Formats: sequence, structure tokens, C-alpha cells
Amino acid sequence: MSQLIACKSRDGVVFGADGKAVDVDANGNLIELRVDRLHQLSDHACILNGGSVAGESMCQALKHFVDQENLRNVDDIYSAALPFLATEYERFMRRKCEIQPIDPIHQVTFILGGYTEFDPEKPFRMYLLWTKRKLPLLDSDEVGICFSVPRIIKLEHSLHQLVKQGAELDRIISVVRHELERLAEMNEEISDPLSYAYISQEGFKRL
Repeated sequence: MSQLIACKSRDGVVFGADGKAVDVDANGNLIELRVDRLHQLSDHACILNGGSVAGESMCQALKHFVDQENLRNVDDIYSAALPFLATEYERFMRRKCEIQPIDPIHQVTFILGGYTEFDPEKPFRMYLLWTKRKLPLLDSDEVGICFSVPRIIKLEHSLHQLVKQGAELDRIISVVRHELERLAEMNEEISDPLSYAYISQEGFKRL
């Protein structure tokens, strides 16, 4: 299991993620792993990966591609990320099918967020990307103020209210951090390392 949290305010985008993942070994046994689910893609873009352990390497490959193409703004990265990650996921599934039956733990989810200089009235964006059973294997949509995977509706509502009230970025970071730490204490499927970051107009910062 994984827990992803992202929130967009007037001042930036806040990200939070846990670091626990499960996979199945060659003998069909369930194994626990530690992964990094938070990835800086550019000075003004970040992506979270949830679900399958393979999401981490897919994001690392996307980071390399973004660097090669010199992409910086979140909109440019999003346009490239959807087809790129869809191709990476298809390759992963082809390899996995050769070894063992496909399981729901092989599904992936991504939250991409960041800043674009091309729209002063709407400079911060968030996008959700998720896997499907049919081609194309990846779909996406723009996210509003906040989103969590799995969904935590009470938290999303609280964050939504804070953003509407004009809360400072530090306040939003504090709420995201408190909720993720609370979940890690209560739920054995969510655990360290917990990762946090935000993107403002000045750029990316990991906390």
C-alpha cells in the first residue's frame, strides 16, 4: 500500500508520501520494500508514485527523459509524461506477464504537480494519472485543490477549506505532515520513510 497527498494553493503545491511498498517474489511470496515515492522532475515540477514498486523506476526514467528534453514547466512535462509513462508501464507489464500472473498490486498511480510561467492567473497545476485495464493503459485528468490516494475525504475537505480561506503554504505543509504522520502511527501499511516537498514560484524544495 502507499499513501499520497497533494494540495495546491495560491502560493504553491505541497506533496507528501510514505515509503512502504509490497511486491510478490518469484515464489509468489509477499515481500515488503522501502521506496522513494517523491521525485523532483525539474526546478518547478514534482511527481508522486503510488501502488506498484515499479512506479519508482518509471519516475526515475521520466526524470531522465525530462532532463534530456530540457522540460521545465509542469504543463510541458505533463504533455510528455502521459505517453512516456504509458509506454513504461506497458513494458513493465509485458515483463511481469512472462514471470507471474498479473495482480492488483501491479497497478500504479501518479500525482504530477508544479508551476508554469505561461499562465499568471493559474500558475500552479496538479494532474492525476492512473492505470486502466484497456489500452491506452494510462489515463489522466487535472486535479482541483487537493487529492489523496487512497482518498482521505476528511483531509481533502480540511485542506480545501484552508486553501479557500487563503492559508499560508506553511500551514498547509503542517496539516499534510501531521496527517501523514498520524496515519503512519495508526496503519501498519503506511510507514517510513515519509517524504515531503513543495513547489512555489521560486522552485522545488524537499523538506
